[in-house]
Amino acid sequence: MKVSRAQAEENRERILDNAAQLFRERGFDGIGLNDLMQAAGLTRGGFYGHFESKDDLAAQATRRALQANREQWKKQTDRSLQAWVKTYLSDAHRDHIGAGCGLVALAGDAARGGPAVQQVFADGVASLVAALQTQMPADAPAQQREQALAMLSTLVGALLLSRAVGDNGLSQELREAARKHLPAGG
Repeated sequence: MKVSRAQAEENRERILDNAAQLFRERGFDGIGLNDLMQAAGLTRGGFYGHFESKDDLAAQATRRALQANREQWKKQTDRSLQAWVKTYLSDAHRDHIGAGCGLVALAGDAARGGPAVQQVFADGVASLVAALQTQMPADAPAQQREQALAMLSTLVGALLLSRAVGDNGLSQELREAARKHLPAGG
């Protein structure tokens, strides 16, 4: 049965949304095409009508996850940087990997991924640094950029480690130490 263009685009969007979540939860190698397509309510047979390969899907799903990050970060511009940092380093963000920061969840996969995934990841990092840079306390743009890079690295590292340690006390300590040492700490 042939589907309309609109339905095909809707299916593709559903695949991307599900893949962005599932790749964050399980990693690129932690889920197969059958399970990805099943999560989208489709069969594996339709996959190659939408994507060239699983690597192509990984790159596009990474872009989707990092765009979601960017949209969340844009929403935070109305809040204080301190409130945003508190939310980023919260227990809820730590515990909801599939809906959380794509930088944290996908960094290891991107490091082992191909050039397409790495380029998408680099673009996402640059975009998020630019969003943070405007909120940094330094006066000179070069200093603001440096502060934003340090802040992003600290946030991502603290959240990643807090998820990895499996110890709630140490997890909290890691995130609290990061928060205290950021420009918006306190």
